[in-house]
Amino acid sequence: MDGGGAHELKLLGSWASPYVARVKLALHLKGVHYSYAEEDLADKSDLLLRSNPVHKAVPVLIHNGRPVCESQVIMQYLDEASPAAGTDEERAEWKRQRVAAVGTLEEGLSECSGGKGSFFGGECVGYVDALLGGVVPWVRATEKLSGDRFFDAGEAPLLAAWMERFGELDAAKAVFQDVDALVE
Repeated sequence: MDGGGAHELKLLGSWASPYVARVKLALHLKGVHYSYAEEDLADKSDLLLRSNPVHKAVPVLIHNGRPVCESQVIMQYLDEASPAAGTDEERAEWKRQRVAAVGTLEEGLSECSGGKGSFFGGECVGYVDALLGGVVPWVRATEKLSGDRFFDAGEAPLLAAWMERFGELDAAKAVFQDVDALVE
């Protein structure tokens, strides 16, 4: 995905939604060109209902005919899809930012868990665990697609162990998306 016209992007949204505003801001900051369709939430379009049949909500980003729903998922999708485009310098900068973010998360996990790395909530799963845990399947899918390991045990041993431990929770197993299906 780049700023040019090589990819068809359409955002379904509503002017009053802060979640749509979040996605629009990310698209503009990345310089990504897209078309926008304002949705009447009292009379939802067939495109919205087909693109997000479960929640029937905005925002929905449609990339080459494939819908991506929920603002946090769209944000991650944009962040992961955009770095592939660009110059060598831009890709190197993206990698530097990723490494710095992983380092910050590793430090935060160490501090919150008392150095044990169990969970951000300490010995129990907390809010931050649930927030970050929701993207674990997407991180795994991106790792499969890119060949990169985002939470390498050598660089971030606490986060690498946290991802495994979080993925083994009964609650996570019950709700996580299948990584292979995400990759497809």
